[in-house]
Amino acid sequence: MNPFAINDFLATGGLIALCVLMFVETGLLIGFIFPGDSVLFTAGVLIASPQPFTSLWLACLLVTASAALGDQCGYFIGRRLGESMLQGRLMRLIGPEPLEKTHRYFERYGPLTVFFARFIGVVRTLTPPVAGFTGMSHRKFTVFSILGSATWAAGIILLGYFLGQVALIRDHLDLLILGSVLTIVVPTSIHLFRRWRTLRREQKQQASTS
Repeated sequence: MNPFAINDFLATGGLIALCVLMFVETGLLIGFIFPGDSVLFTAGVLIASPQPFTSLWLACLLVTASAALGDQCGYFIGRRLGESMLQGRLMRLIGPEPLEKTHRYFERYGPLTVFFARFIGVVRTLTPPVAGFTGMSHRKFTVFSILGSATWAAGIILLGYFLGQVALIRDHLDLLILGSVLTIVVPTSIHLFRRWRTLRREQKQQASTS
């Protein structure tokens, strides 16, 4: 997503587009490529403008619900596919490092991982399916998912809303968006490119030995 198009994305698609994006971020494994934090912050700033695209409290409520529903989708995908999902093309492209990181969080923090994962980039996307295929209690998962979704989604929207009333923030929003998006997109792109090269090299080695 073009960082400078986030404003247009929200102004055109409004609350529906925002909710769909938040659902996809954790409901589908491709969600790790979306700058969810930046979009939520921008939404808060735009809601603070003289012509908001929706009300503050409606955005907080529906975005929280969409994020929690995305978690449910990811959880049941993991439960349905089990560990076989680790052999999928997309998971092989993501690589073992993010999955190992997610596993370490589960081993250390247990169900609290579902809450804290909301604030940790790609771990946010991987946590629901990992919770599903490792057999975590659905009730426990749901409780921590709702708490995490509410704290993350509503918290960032409110942060954007209040900071959006500061002239310095409002007048330099594009630069803030660019900086925050690049901190996500650049490391993710580098990681995916390295994984893609590794997989291609492995495929060539297998072809040469067969």
